[in-house]
Amino acid sequence: MKPSFLSRTVLGLLATVSIFAVPAAGAHAQGGAKTPALVITNQPLPAALAGKVYTKPSQTESIEPQTLLRSYYGTSDTLVSGKIGQIHKDLGTLQSDLAKLSERLASLETVNQERAADYYASTATISTQLQSGTTPGNPRLLQKLANAQDNLDRLEGNVNDLNNLSIEITKSGSVASYLLESARAAYGLTGAVEEDHVQLAQLEDSINNTVIIIDRLQNNVNDDITRTGAYLTTERNNLRAMSLAIADGDLMGKALSNRPFTSAAKSTEVVALAPHSDAAQPPSASNPRPLVKIRFDRPDVNYEQPVYMALNDAMDKYPEAHFELVAVYPAEGNSAQVAIESTKARRNAERVLRSLTQMGMPMDRLEISHASSADVADNEVHIYVR
Repeated sequence: MKPSFLSRTVLGLLATVSIFAVPAAGAHAQGGAKTPALVITNQPLPAALAGKVYTKPSQTESIEPQTLLRSYYGTSDTLVSGKIGQIHKDLGTLQSDLAKLSERLASLETVNQERAADYYASTATISTQLQSGTTPGNPRLLQKLANAQDNLDRLEGNVNDLNNLSIEITKSGSVASYLLESARAAYGLTGAVEEDHVQLAQLEDSINNTVIIIDRLQNNVNDDITRTGAYLTTERNNLRAMSLAIADGDLMGKALSNRPFTSAAKSTEVVALAPHSDAAQPPSASNPRPLVKIRFDRPDVNYEQPVYMALNDAMDKYPEAHFELVAVYPAEGNSAQVAIESTKARRNAERVLRSLTQMGMPMDRLEISHASSADVADNEVHIYVR
């Protein structure tokens, strides 16, 4: 009887999965029994052999979006990233330099405050003593005046330091502009990745913030230079007036040029508001009455304080007024006597002119002339408002 198809199939499968290699033909087992070439068994294959035989299908790792993004946005070394690193390094150096410049500015401002305080301490002592009463040419006050002058000279030296600082800040501004243009130009370079453009945007913002700091430093330095320059001009005029006061031993006041509303009067044309009012017009050639008459009938004429007060009041009423000094001498006598008196009158007028400049009156607002008169017996100096 032939075996059925099912029986043959089962026997074939058993033979396939259960075939073991045996020793070569001719080998004998213990006892001389001959070992068969094939052994058919229903025992499972060893695990090591099964792992090699049954390898398909294999299980793959699950793919997620975040896994792809991490692999895509990995570290990269591009030409643009190298450019960004160089700009970062230069920006760090620039910011370090700016910190040092800011410290220098703060130091100069502190020194300026100390010297201004020393200056005002000296001038306050002088003004207090003049107000209380002192002797003409008091050497103690002259020493205080010298100290005040020395403080002003040192402040002028600080202005030079501020100018040098302004130049260095301007150079830093040029470096910042160059870095900003370099960062913007890097956007157009090929071979960049997305992270490079993000870093470029951050770098551009950092440079813009640095530019703002540079502009602020430059404005502060320029303000200090302008303010200190105006301060020095004002206080030098005040020192000249104070020097005259010390020589006379009498308190006068601030320099005549230090008037806070003179410049405002130029733009507000007060005279134009009342063109038909005589009160709005200063004395002129049609009104020859002098503001001050100084009669030099003795060698030591003390005219400074009255002249200062008269000019101070005149400038309160007419901020844009000019003044003319006229040396008046007697017209009587022979030609030699008239020439001598004319020379004396001119010297007296020059003396008054020097006094006015010491009081702080600008030279461009002063004129000087001479004239003879039969109505005067001694040399006189008349001051007119023009």
